[in-house]
Amino acid sequence: MRKLTQENRNKKFSIIIPAHNEEKYIAGCLESIKAASERYKDQVEIIVVLNRCTDRTEEIAKSYNAITIKNKDKNLSKIRNAGAKVATGDILITIDADTKMSKGFLSKVNLLLSSGLFIGGGTSGLFDRMSLGILTSVAAISIPMLIKYGLISVGIFWCYRKDFVAINGFNEELLMAEDADFAHRLMMWGLVNRKLFGIIPFGMLTSSRKFDKFGDWVMVKNPRYIWSYLKGTDKKRAEELYYDYDH
Repeated sequence: MRKLTQENRNKKFSIIIPAHNEEKYIAGCLESIKAASERYKDQVEIIVVLNRCTDRTEEIAKSYNAITIKNKDKNLSKIRNAGAKVATGDILITIDADTKMSKGFLSKVNLLLSSGLFIGGGTSGLFDRMSLGILTSVAAISIPMLIKYGLISVGIFWCYRKDFVAINGFNEELLMAEDADFAHRLMMWGLVNRKLFGIIPFGMLTSSRKFDKFGDWVMVKNPRYIWSYLKGTDKKRAEELYYDYDH
């Protein structure tokens, strides 16, 4: 556990980034956070969880004054939870290293949470490259996700740390779909507390790199990926799509 000092106590936001060899993308993510943090001087900490990195990810993260911790798990839930354990902020935000948040994102999160109407939530967004195949693949996986998890969004999550703890963070039994599962459980916790799951519209721009690698029509041509993702425990498929993924 990181030793706390007066300098890193009482942050408003803790932003957690899992990163496995992300030297090509993480600077863009960190730049977007820097821009979104302009209104919150000294109130934002960035935690980069270095997962089996062998490239310049750590060097780049430290150049942005990010806190770095190391993790060897092939499990995104454990990776994200490891970052949350050292976080000091009242509000936790998770974002992937190949994703950029909008400049007004933190302000919108603060507005929604401080209203008392929202338990937390996610965001909608765009890929950095669009095509008919990508749109069709997204639709192909979105429909079964809607049936299983309800009206949620994935990509970036935000909530008070106390609520993250209350739902036990990300489910470490899952190797995939941990994001959808987290969103669903946060939404259910909101219902218990008479609060809504919020979705910030167009709050992110994310990489299309998996479509670049596997093809834009991947979810149409390989429906087994959809069922493996929804199941969440297919180790072979998870390693192919996430943990042994060659950027």
